[in-house]
Amino acid sequence: MQRRAFVKTILAGSSVLLLPVSLKATAPGGRQRLKFGVCADVHKDVMHDADSRLQTFIDKATDRELDFIIQMGDFCRPYDYNRDFLAIWNHFSGEKHHVIGNHDMDGGFSRQQVVEYWGMPSGYYSFDKKGYHLIVLDGNDKNPSPDSAPGYAHFIGQEQEEWLKADLRSTELPCILFSHQALDNNKDRIENSEQIRELLEKENRMAGFSKVIACFSGHHHIDYASSINGIYYIQINSMSYQWLGDKYKTIRYSKEIDESYEWIKYTVPYKNPLFAFVEVDQNRIKTEGVKSSFVGPSPEALGYPEQPENNKTTPEIKNRKLRLKQ
Repeated sequence: MQRRAFVKTILAGSSVLLLPVSLKATAPGGRQRLKFGVCADVHKDVMHDADSRLQTFIDKATDRELDFIIQMGDFCRPYDYNRDFLAIWNHFSGEKHHVIGNHDMDGGFSRQQVVEYWGMPSGYYSFDKKGYHLIVLDGNDKNPSPDSAPGYAHFIGQEQEEWLKADLRSTELPCILFSHQALDNNKDRIENSEQIRELLEKENRMAGFSKVIACFSGHHHIDYASSINGIYYIQINSMSYQWLGDKYKTIRYSKEIDESYEWIKYTVPYKNPLFAFVEVDQNRIKTEGVKSSFVGPSPEALGYPEQPENNKTTPEIKNRKLRLKQ
C-alpha cells in the first residue's frame, strides 16, 4: 500500500502551524538559534532583471545577523557573462551555500562545471552550524531504471544515497536537508523520494527522536509546507516567476525585453523578488517570507486551470511557525 502524507494545517492570518515533530531536548555541541536566508529559482538565464532581484535579497540579508545564506538551484549557468551576477551573490560577506538545480546545466554544461563555477565543495555535502547538521543534496542523478521518468533527471543515485546514510550516522545533531527537487508528494519530485524519506525516517527511529527535522526544496515554484511522519517538508517559491507554458504566453514587459529574453512570455513573473529568512530553535522553525503581485494578467485572468492548495501559483512566501515538540 502506498504510504501517504498525513498533514494537518491550521491557518491563522499569514501563519501556518503544522503538527509538531519531536526534537531531542539536548544535543551535542549545544544548540543555539540558527538563522539563515534562503532563495530559490532566480533563473538568471530567463529573467531580464535577475541581477536586481538577487541584489535585493543580498541587501536584505546583509541587514540581518545570519549564520549563512543558501540558494536552492536554477541560479545561473556557468557562462562567462554570468560572472557579474555571481559576484552579487559572492559580495555577501557571510557564509554562502549553493544547491544545484536541473536548469543550471542547460546549454551542455556538466554538474562538475557548475560546482567549479560556483565554488561549491561538491554537488552534495554537509556542514555544522550552531548545533545543527545541514545537508545539501544533488537531486540531478540519472535514474538507471528503464522505466525512469522522461525529461530532466531527478533522482538520488546509489552512491549519493550511501553517502547520505553514512553522513546521518556520523552526527548526533538535529539535521536539516536542502535539495532542489522536493522529497514530498508533489509532481516532478525526486523519483525515489519515498525511498529517501524512508531512509530519513529510519534514522529518526534509530535515534529515538526527530533527528531529521526538516527538508527544504525549490524547483516547483510554489509556497507550501507539509509534515510527513514527523518531518517537515518546506518548499521555497521561486524568486522570479511561475511557468505557465505556450498556451498562456503573454508579453509581460515590452517587445524589446521579449526579443532579448524569449522565455519570459511563457511565465507569470512576480513584481518583487521572493525569498525568506528562517530561524530554527528547539521549539520551532519560523519562516519570514515576502508577498508580491503578478506582472501583467494573473493565471486566473488567462484561464489557467485552478490548482490544488499544495500546488497553487501565488506571488508570495508565507510567514510560518512550525512547532518542534520537545
